[in-house]
Amino acid sequence: MIASHAFDARALPAALTDDVRTLFAQREFLRLWAGRVLAGGATQMMMVALAWQMYELTGSAWDLGLVGLLQFVPVLLFTLPAGHVADRYHRGRIIACTQALQMAVAVLLWRATSSHGLSRDLLFAASMLLGTARTFQMPAQQSLVPSLVPGAMLSRATAMSSAGNQVAVIGGPALAGLLFIGSGTVVYGTAALLIAAALVFVLRVQDRRGVQRREPATLRSVLAGAHFIWLRKPLLGAVSLDLMAVLFGGATALLPIYAKDILHVGPQGLGALRAAPAVGALLCSVLLTRHPIRQRVGRWLLLSVAFYGLCMLAFGLSRVFPLSLAVLALSGGADMVSVVVRQTLVQLDTPDAMRGRVGAVNSMFIGASNQLGEFESGATAAWFGPVGSVVLGGCATLLVVASWWRLFPGLAARRTFEEADRA
Repeated sequence: MIASHAFDARALPAALTDDVRTLFAQREFLRLWAGRVLAGGATQMMMVALAWQMYELTGSAWDLGLVGLLQFVPVLLFTLPAGHVADRYHRGRIIACTQALQMAVAVLLWRATSSHGLSRDLLFAASMLLGTARTFQMPAQQSLVPSLVPGAMLSRATAMSSAGNQVAVIGGPALAGLLFIGSGTVVYGTAALLIAAALVFVLRVQDRRGVQRREPATLRSVLAGAHFIWLRKPLLGAVSLDLMAVLFGGATALLPIYAKDILHVGPQGLGALRAAPAVGALLCSVLLTRHPIRQRVGRWLLLSVAFYGLCMLAFGLSRVFPLSLAVLALSGGADMVSVVVRQTLVQLDTPDAMRGRVGAVNSMFIGASNQLGEFESGATAAWFGPVGSVVLGGCATLLVVASWWRLFPGLAARRTFEEADRA
């Protein structure tokens, strides 16, 4: 099936479509990119402060895991409706609404922290609200990008979008660590201002799809994205691989424990640990923007996830702060290869009229891997300790890759992104 695009890439000179500089001529894409970086950095700041405050209040690895679980509850409840909304309404305005909710959460946490009214239940409620915003934001954000750039540039645009996300993931935690002086008041206040700036950019994004026929919100139309992925086994393998690998191999929820009790580096060190994977991911995304993967894309995806699992093993066993930072950075680079390959496969194999619903299913897998992964990490850390949790997770990731290589031979054999279009 040939995916539809807002631009006809064949009408552009080959030299132009192959030049990364042409991305900067796409003003709508750049506005979305800027808003994504600012709001993403602000959200990362909030999550660092929230996780540190939760551990300071309760000292419980279980509660850190519950923060991730409660962010996943909205994903489970609202993902499919969110995809349908993204295919029916202006995607830029949907993103703006989700950012407004994130800003409201930042203001709420700022007031609670400054008035000494912070509590465990309030932090849990804030986690659920942030999870709700993310649930509606991701399908609209992912499905909007192909409407803003030529189809032939989508792989580069995906890499640049991911680079912007990594800038946010690097800058947000690092800035939060610097601003976290005694409490999170300054962190939350700064986050609210950054999201306000993001709204200025996002509200100016014009969705160039034109007027879309609004399909009635039936159960069949809502489930169409899941049905689409289920029938295309390489896509199913790609999105489920991320779910299983990060579900078992992630260690984000345990970073406060590593920072405080294992590496003894405090909240500033926590910010560095949170930012380290993004440093590697940013460097890798810049490389992929300039030199995109063109051949053996399926193998690149599987091998990058396997390397991610090896990095998690090394991090779990490390007791040296610089070494921990280094392996986390390498894990971020491996994850970036996985993200770019997976997102490009999903976008190119999906017609525009269904990108919101298919993107919602993809977002649900991503959300499940991140939020449920944090819960899994917290739960296994409560049973086996933080080191045991991370090491077991790394081993499980390697087993997942070996299994997926056999279960989804079409994914492993996928040579180029364009194969589905030719088919």
